[in-house]
Amino acid sequence: MVNPILSGFKSLPPALKEASHTLGKSSFTTLVKVLLPNIRPSLLTGIVLSFAHTIGEFGVVLMIGGNIPGQTRVASLAIYDEMQSMNYPMANLYSIILLVLSFSILLSVYLINHRLNKANPLP
Repeated sequence: MVNPILSGFKSLPPALKEASHTLGKSSFTTLVKVLLPNIRPSLLTGIVLSFAHTIGEFGVVLMIGGNIPGQTRVASLAIYDEMQSMNYPMANLYSIILLVLSFSILLSVYLINHRLNKANPLP
């Protein structure tokens, strides 16, 4: 999430920050009221990339959270468990649900990002 946000901040003209400080706004107010609204597409991209990375996370969840039946179950571990028990139809169903969910969320974020870029074109 850091890279898209960092590139969003780098793409902003320094005059925005300077103008805000010239008008007497604090650094926090400048960040919240001026800079963050101007990097909204970068924030959205960072959120989507973080979501896409974590939705299929397997190793970290298995090592840290464990796989306690009935308590700690995420989609990737459910697919893995079904594959281990050779229940391929259920593993396929979980995989399709995960694919459809991920695709629909990414598509909706793409459409929202497209609208934001259309409403606020860069000069």
